[in-house]
Amino acid sequence: MKTDAPGGALAGMAAWLAGAAPPPEARARAAAAVLDTIGVTLAGASEPASRIVQDIVRAEGGEGATVLGTALCASATGAALANGTAAHALDFDDMCFVSLAHPSAPLVAALVAAGESRGAPGRVLLDAYVVAFEIEARLGRVMNPRHYERGWHCTSTLGTVGAAAAVSRLLGLDAARAGHALAIAASAASGLKENFGTMVKPLHVGLAARDGVLAARLAERGLTASARALDGPQGFLRAMDSQREDLGAGIADLGTRWEILDTGITVKLYPSCAATHPALDALLDLRRREALSADAVERIEIGVDAITPTVLMYDRPTNGLEAKFSLPFCAAAAMVDGRVGIDTFEGARLGDARIASFLPRVTMAVDPSLDSTAPPLTEAAVRIVLRDGRVLTQEAHGARGYPERPATDTELETKFLSCASRAVPAERANEALEKLRRLERLPDVCELTATLRG
Repeated sequence: MKTDAPGGALAGMAAWLAGAAPPPEARARAAAAVLDTIGVTLAGASEPASRIVQDIVRAEGGEGATVLGTALCASATGAALANGTAAHALDFDDMCFVSLAHPSAPLVAALVAAGESRGAPGRVLLDAYVVAFEIEARLGRVMNPRHYERGWHCTSTLGTVGAAAAVSRLLGLDAARAGHALAIAASAASGLKENFGTMVKPLHVGLAARDGVLAARLAERGLTASARALDGPQGFLRAMDSQREDLGAGIADLGTRWEILDTGITVKLYPSCAATHPALDALLDLRRREALSADAVERIEIGVDAITPTVLMYDRPTNGLEAKFSLPFCAAAAMVDGRVGIDTFEGARLGDARIASFLPRVTMAVDPSLDSTAPPLTEAAVRIVLRDGRVLTQEAHGARGYPERPATDTELETKFLSCASRAVPAERANEALEKLRRLERLPDVCELTATLRG
């Protein structure tokens, strides 16, 4: 893709997103991501953070878009805010280890809200998802790992720009207006990792989705912004501690290489921070293979990369949100229960005496022997010392649900129905699943959202 158009890299990126033609296999990946994300949104709609946001949206009024899993109707921006927060409330939404973000939560929340308010066809929504995913991933390649390590939450920062790109494409904005939308979103983007383990983390996604919708709609109406908002001397890359400040090389292969196909999307099979998943896979494999009980374990030592401790910040969590970012808690629950599910982070399990007594037996430390070329948060080395003196070890390179070991259609659909059952009756959950299976052929996204009201 040429990046020497007037306005530079941002203009070239905007021209590409306005006219790109995603291949069918990319659209299929997007459809799976939408299915998974709508499921976790329904599951998260009853979480405390989601309910607080819903109260605000309800008070502000509006109509035209559905707050999924509820009877509430809101404006497109209000629905995007509420659905984005719900999508991330359980930390069960998908991941991308190029952008170091949860890509689908802000993209799907923004697209469903904007698409419903405009009566968009399913294929238009899927194409918009793909082009936005590509742009967000290219920003991730340019900006990370420094951007992430400095404390920025990529799901929110990159997700705001990605959501604006998605809605720009869905609304059919021309290249000039799409460029303005990206530039507007760059000024709205924010999100701090210091807020991990609190209600603000899922709120980041809601804000990213809302601001992406708002940026695209403002640009559609004629609001203008700087052509150098991304890569100018005081632009997005420099202000947000990008690894590199030249965007051109990062986007040069847009349209010739598809990130969604090459590196893919990681589907979560545990509702906890993605950094816990490699270790959880290894622990649960060892537990099953050796028929271990928690009482047989003297201690567990888990080696991780240098970035993981900046994410898994809670050694002794005090609530469910913190527990999702606690490797000792997740490991203890896995050993005691033999599984990690949504209920692991709810009242009964949080207060379980066996899990609490196991916590001091789990340690996490940086292991310099792990593959330094692997994406951050994807490697772990597990060492279990048993009371009988035996030592069991296993390395983890990624986890189930990663692109190298993708979730099967059955796993995706089972997860969807389990999540959806927390918000809608089984009959409507199955009806929604049927519509999601043929989303590309759906003439109006409203047909889908009509099945997703609580």
